[in-house]
Amino acid sequence: MSVQTDSDKRKQISVRGIVGVENVAEVKKAFNRHVHYTLVKDRNVATPRDYYFALAHTVRDHLVSRWIRTQQYYYEKDPKRVYYLSLEYYMGRSLQNTMINLGIQGTVDEALYQLGLDIEELEELEEDAGLGNGGLGRLAACFLDSMATLGLAAYGYGIRYEYGIFAQKIENGEQQEEPDDWLRYGNPWEKARPEFMLPVNFYGRVVDTPQGKKWIDTQIVFAMPYDNPIPGYNNNVVNTLRLWSAKSPIDFNLRFFNSGDYIQAVLDRNVAENISRVLYPNDNFFEGKELRLRQEYFMCAATLQDILRRYKSSKFGSREAVRTTFESLPDKVAIQLNDTHPALAIPELLRILIDIEKLSYEEAWKLVVKCCAYTNHTVLPEALERWPCTMLENVLPRHMELIYHINFLHLQEVQKRWPGDMDRLRRMSLIEEEGEKRVNMANLCVVGSHAVNGVAAIHSEILKATVFHDFFEMWPEKFQNKTNGITPRRWLLLCNPGLSDIICDKIGEDWTVHLDKLQDLKRWAKDPAFQRSVMKVKQENKLKLASLIERDTGVKINPASMFDVQVKRIHEYKRQLLNILHVIVLYNRIKRDPSAPITPRTVMIGGKAAPGYYIAKQIIALACAVGNTVNNDPDVGDKLKLIFLENYRVTLAERIMPAADLSEQISTAGTEASGTGNMKFMLNGALTIGTMDGANVEMAEEAGEHNLFIFGMRVNDVEALQKRGYNAYEYYERNPELRQCVEQIRSGFFSPGDPGRFSSVADVLLHHDRFLHLADFDAYIEAQDKVSRVYRNPSKWAEMVIENIASSGKFSSDRTIAEYAREIWGVEPSWEKLPAPHDV
Repeated sequence: MSVQTDSDKRKQISVRGIVGVENVAEVKKAFNRHVHYTLVKDRNVATPRDYYFALAHTVRDHLVSRWIRTQQYYYEKDPKRVYYLSLEYYMGRSLQNTMINLGIQGTVDEALYQLGLDIEELEELEEDAGLGNGGLGRLAACFLDSMATLGLAAYGYGIRYEYGIFAQKIENGEQQEEPDDWLRYGNPWEKARPEFMLPVNFYGRVVDTPQGKKWIDTQIVFAMPYDNPIPGYNNNVVNTLRLWSAKSPIDFNLRFFNSGDYIQAVLDRNVAENISRVLYPNDNFFEGKELRLRQEYFMCAATLQDILRRYKSSKFGSREAVRTTFESLPDKVAIQLNDTHPALAIPELLRILIDIEKLSYEEAWKLVVKCCAYTNHTVLPEALERWPCTMLENVLPRHMELIYHINFLHLQEVQKRWPGDMDRLRRMSLIEEEGEKRVNMANLCVVGSHAVNGVAAIHSEILKATVFHDFFEMWPEKFQNKTNGITPRRWLLLCNPGLSDIICDKIGEDWTVHLDKLQDLKRWAKDPAFQRSVMKVKQENKLKLASLIERDTGVKINPASMFDVQVKRIHEYKRQLLNILHVIVLYNRIKRDPSAPITPRTVMIGGKAAPGYYIAKQIIALACAVGNTVNNDPDVGDKLKLIFLENYRVTLAERIMPAADLSEQISTAGTEASGTGNMKFMLNGALTIGTMDGANVEMAEEAGEHNLFIFGMRVNDVEALQKRGYNAYEYYERNPELRQCVEQIRSGFFSPGDPGRFSSVADVLLHHDRFLHLADFDAYIEAQDKVSRVYRNPSKWAEMVIENIASSGKFSSDRTIAEYAREIWGVEPSWEKLPAPHDV
């Protein structure tokens, strides 16, 4: 197999920017200037990290003029602005993405090569911005990229967590969490904006005054904004992600100063600043902690003040008075709530309009509903936010009053429509009365928004049929679907340059912003030469991943084996256990007859478990233990390996997706809202083994079910089984292979030093399994056997790979954002390019 040389790599620049001699000289000059003047004033020798920062600042220089120009352009044109509110942004690294979007990667690469530096080594020094848990946070990051690429006047708003998602270490086969101190060396991409610092109020009490309600005696925390540039692809647009950091006011705890306890007063400033200290590491699970409530309100309150300040400010260069009325607010402002985490934006906007701007309740409420829209991300009951009324009354007394009032008027409407239907009133109330009184934040979002969407067609239908059925009957026009997508810039152009180049050779470069153009590849699906090109790139990517795994784990894997990959958060509903059961089946088959022919596989499982989620951590431990047994058995050799990939994150995903042969998307039908990893695998030429859940359904529609390995119960089968009562023992008794696997787990076969170690896992499978693993076991094993047969036919496999790549155009986040823009936000996407800063 031929290996690319450095000069080959530098020639293959195509869509990654054209190299000009002058441009290279300019980059070298800027880089040297940053090294000499900004980094090594007091040292003679620069470190690799100095070089990384010099490179980042050099690239940032190219961003800043475009950033200023874009914001100035929005100020002059005064378009309707889109505000995306999210508690999570899983951004990963910014350096390479910025170079690609600005079209300067080839130039910078050449400049550093001439300076004797390896750009890839420097890129490795950048910390991932891990300000998210998984799908929801990564979706927000893809959406930012697409909003900038489609020329929308859009702003992301969130929290600048000092500590992002924990770093996962596997020690003695168990997950340990380490804090992610991602800012310890500084962040070259952000710009602090202290001039826009804003106060946020907590606690206190509400009094009636002749002028209306007043919220007094509050504790104030300041929100300091940090702006992060979001470059569009090749269009000179640079949007802003504004992240808030909590700052204690100077006069915080004045009473301590007055009593002389100065030291204690300074130390207590931490209490206020803890708000932006750390990301809560739960995915699809609600933990009702007061600090989390304060984080949510902190982000909403700071953001809404900022939105209204921008709405009121006059046009650039104009002498007109600032806007003083609010009737045009919905024509200028669209607010998208990414799940219920920013739900407090609804009562907060209402509070500002009524208490501060002195609008009537009716006027204010109409404006709130017209401005706000809500995206639901899950139907799992344990994930839905339900805040205790007592906590809200204490932390946000005025908001609790407003929520009661919203609910009172809402229930009057329900009563009018369905007189005397008390059960419906209970179901549709924003306040849950059973046990401790709680506010159902999803219901608040539905009532307070003009549009509600799910994130895949099947998910949106489930919402209308179950969780929000009553609301759908009341307001069918509110409910929409917006199937998730991924940015093809990061998830193909950046992470898989080899595949990008052969696609460009065949169909040109338009696909980078019009991903549906990939369908033009279908005509070559059966072409042996194109099949060879695609599979050669796949093999090169597999070799790279194999050497990375060997370096990090010491396990040597067979690069000719099928790379069978499941990477995502560890959760029972995602059914990593089903995958592990399959590995045990394959292991037992090899042990029974070591000479029988077998399709070699390397099974990789990766993902983090929430620190308090016991069973998820047990699943990781079991994967490590099974891997330990399988990988060290001489009968098995390189026919089968199970690797647990430590510390799965965006940067590791960028290595894994291009190298995967098989993508595991095996959640119980009706539980995975959409999934986006499934799309990344498809775009990079992995085939999917999956249930008819989330976006898998639409992937099968696009590519044809015969090009995926679909198995298992559909949503209606799951409902029918649950109705008649699921008994795991039925399946356990019926299937000897399954029985052997469960017994090996239960008896300590994989944990000889601690035989009872995994008894709780066997117990879940047999007695407490909400996600019906054993009911889908037979169908899963059958589908996996089919995968093995097809993999042994390289031409058929390659044809299916090309059909999948060519069918993945729908799953671009550009398509998703264009739909949000036209159908929810009322703005039109634009593929026009802004003039470059030096053009004018």
